[in-house]
Amino acid sequence: MILEGLSAVLQPMTIILVAIGTIVGIIFGSIPGLTATMAIVMFLPVTYSMTSSQGISMLMALYIGGISGGLISAILLNIPGTPSSVATCFDGNPLADKGEAGKALGTGVVFSFIGTVIGIALLVVLSPVLCDFALKFQAYEYCALAIFSLSMVIALTGRDMPKGLISAVIGTLLATVGLSPIDSKPRFTFGMFQLNNGFALVVLLIGLFAISEVMAYAEKVRHAQHYTVNKNVKIKGVGFTFKEFISQLPNAIVSALIGVGIGILPGIGGGVSCMISYTVSKNTSKHRELYGTGIMDGVVASETANNGTIGGAMIPLLALGIPGDAATAMLLGGLQIHNVAPGPLIYEKNGAVVYAIFFAMVIAAIFMMVFMLFGMRFFVSVLKIPKNYLLPVIVVLCAIGAIGNANSVFDTYSMVAFGLMSYLLIKSKIPTVPMILGFILGPTFEQNLRRVSQLASSDPFYHHSIFCVLIAATVVVVIFSVRANLKDAKKADLAEAEAMKKSQTADE
Repeated sequence: MILEGLSAVLQPMTIILVAIGTIVGIIFGSIPGLTATMAIVMFLPVTYSMTSSQGISMLMALYIGGISGGLISAILLNIPGTPSSVATCFDGNPLADKGEAGKALGTGVVFSFIGTVIGIALLVVLSPVLCDFALKFQAYEYCALAIFSLSMVIALTGRDMPKGLISAVIGTLLATVGLSPIDSKPRFTFGMFQLNNGFALVVLLIGLFAISEVMAYAEKVRHAQHYTVNKNVKIKGVGFTFKEFISQLPNAIVSALIGVGIGILPGIGGGVSCMISYTVSKNTSKHRELYGTGIMDGVVASETANNGTIGGAMIPLLALGIPGDAATAMLLGGLQIHNVAPGPLIYEKNGAVVYAIFFAMVIAAIFMMVFMLFGMRFFVSVLKIPKNYLLPVIVVLCAIGAIGNANSVFDTYSMVAFGLMSYLLIKSKIPTVPMILGFILGPTFEQNLRRVSQLASSDPFYHHSIFCVLIAATVVVVIFSVRANLKDAKKADLAEAEAMKKSQTADE
């Protein structure tokens, strides 16, 4: 079966389709709003007339290219192309602002490849064992996992924890808009049917990152000014040295394992895995104060994790027929169209196709790395375009992405509203990153908390060992994160006091 799957993928036509799928996926991932899910949806009908190996291989290439392509706009424009690239903005864009866009892009591309390969390796080797573990996650476990993930908000709040928590609460409240998950009662819809399905994550991200950026820049154009074009961009090789690569391997391995672990759990996704990985990397680093200022470590943590999630999400999809997110739900449809039935018997009934999927994923990952490394010099040319020309184009692309999400013009109004809200929050020095984590995890927490409240009388929590372990881990994370934040705040206050003393001495 292995050789049969390999021979099916190594056909010239299949390789061409994988290459095309990877390029299209990168394009969709790099444009804010046009996600990997949308790429798969649009190309699903194209695969109808193809063989099983060809069609599924192309869909996998679209998936891998789409997830990886999000780093381009995240680094160059500070706008995540996909939800999985949110944490890449934190250090990727500051690196680009320093004139090291080539290093940021090279780091993102190479470690995206490493994360994908580690995810595929674990998919091939550990899928039966990991699926058994994933099946143990019920309402109690998902509720505890959501609490544990939300505890990461404290590490992302920075010096001012109350403002960070306010942001997280706003995100959680925004997630409650629409029909409630269990009894389907409308909440905060105000009689508007457009709000019945709630707000889409893509629309929120576009508003928070893209529209607020445009508004902040528009504030400056009231006065005459000289437009500066960033031409100080140098690219040598892949952007970083071999020594830097070796030093980042432990960070990459841990991040990839986090990505795979989160990917296995349905309904969590790459947006959470990149945030958790970034937070873990920051909290375990010896120079955590540099995170957010433009360092390689943050890009490695985010991009390795979100690509590791690809392999993790494929484990329950193939072995159990359970999609982990919207993209894998579309892939499930693609598998069924080509008469491949995911489940415990997939290796017996469609073993050759399964191994073809594995090999296609590896080839797509190689194509992704090659195309994006060769395209880096073209991508960096975006930085040479004056912002007064670039930002209007970005707004148009964002509007297209918002409308395309659900074919609704209402989403563009929501996008602008979120942009205005983000602009006002930034003016108030309230971070927007905790809001994203609250928005993503809010529905998971609410739905499973309501189930737990129904089960508590007949099935007490102490019967669930995973739940108890996760709650204990949450307490530990909260204590250490609070201590670390207080230390950072104390250091910052001392630095400000010393700076004030120096300025006073200079004045005297």
